[in-house]
Amino acid sequence: MEILFADDHLAQYPHEILRGFCPCAVCQGHQGPIRFIPGGNTQLADIAEVGDYALRLTWADGHSTGIYTFKFLRELCSCPECEKADPTAQQFRRS
Repeated sequence: MEILFADDHLAQYPHEILRGFCPCAVCQGHQGPIRFIPGGNTQLADIAEVGDYALRLTWADGHSTGIYTFKFLRELCSCPECEKADPTAQQFRRS
């Protein structure tokens, strides 16, 4: 999946990363840092806007409870350009 942000940054996200970092309470619990959870179907079935601040991703297995804010998605981008721009920013990695 690709997202073109307002600052013209084109972020590319492998489906495995998006599914693994699903921010919903089912995947992540109700507190603590977001971590990579392997597994689940990584075929994207639908994308829906949530207001003007997020996307709801629906996976082929029906999982659709994750609300991916644009802020979170930008933080999830781990391209060299993003890492170089702010090396102190939180970077999400697969464990």
